[in-house]
Amino acid sequence: MHCHYCDREAAFAAESDGVRVGLCEDHFRERLDELADSDALEQLREQVDVDRAE
Repeated sequence: MHCHYCDREAAFAAESDGVRVGLCEDHFRERLDELADSDALEQLREQVDVDRAE
């Protein structure tokens, strides 16, 4: 599987509603950084009720 954004080999695959896309390591990190800077990550935490072990 290739990265959704470039022609490199995908290191990770994401799936939503049965659609799978590959992400190379660089694009995976970029997307993760974007999520960390947005409210989407907090909304996801609330949705799945993530508890951190202290």
